[in-house]
Amino acid sequence: MLRLDQVQVTVRQITILRGVSLEVRPGTVAGLVGRNGAGKTTTLRTVMGLMPLTGGRIWYQGTELSSVPAHRRAALGIGYMPEDRRLIPSLTVQENLLLPAWANGFPDAEGRLETVYGWMPGLRAMAGRAAGQLSGGQQKLVALGRALVVGTRLLLLDEPFEGLAPALADQLEDALREAVRQGRSVLLAESEHHRVETLADRVYVIERGEVFYAGRAE
Repeated sequence: MLRLDQVQVTVRQITILRGVSLEVRPGTVAGLVGRNGAGKTTTLRTVMGLMPLTGGRIWYQGTELSSVPAHRRAALGIGYMPEDRRLIPSLTVQENLLLPAWANGFPDAEGRLETVYGWMPGLRAMAGRAAGQLSGGQQKLVALGRALVVGTRLLLLDEPFEGLAPALADQLEDALREAVRQGRSVLLAESEHHRVETLADRVYVIERGEVFYAGRAE
């Protein structure tokens, strides 16, 4: 589904990623584990085209992504949940969920929304509330729902469990498991390994921009 081959990223003469290689197989969860500043966010942002690729290649379903503009990647079925959520506070939860579908002109936007509501019924209960009125944990659920609306094939999730109360974390995990059962693939970046171990089929450990472990979660 997704393969990074010796990916390098250099910004202002500072090398951030040093030959990162990993893969996400169809219908599986791959975990990317590392401390803050290890390169997890940069890896996900590079896949989305939000950081400059200065070396290596990124393949998605057999297509090299370097030739695809950043604003076109969501239309390929890639959903991205950034660490800082990036919701629009003045819009309602439902408007935030639908915004990327509207921006990409998806004709089945309402159907996508209903699918997400089915997996995350708590979002339907919050649908009319302004996103800015929600707690940080609730906003994370909305950010995941938004990624699911777009990510019909691949989800890139940056620290989705960080700071979540156990009940909300369980809701998020249940939604992810259902998404995988329905055929999604997931690249899950986390600082803590505990949730990753329960979800991931394969784990990559990154430190200082380099992957130094790749193998089973155990």
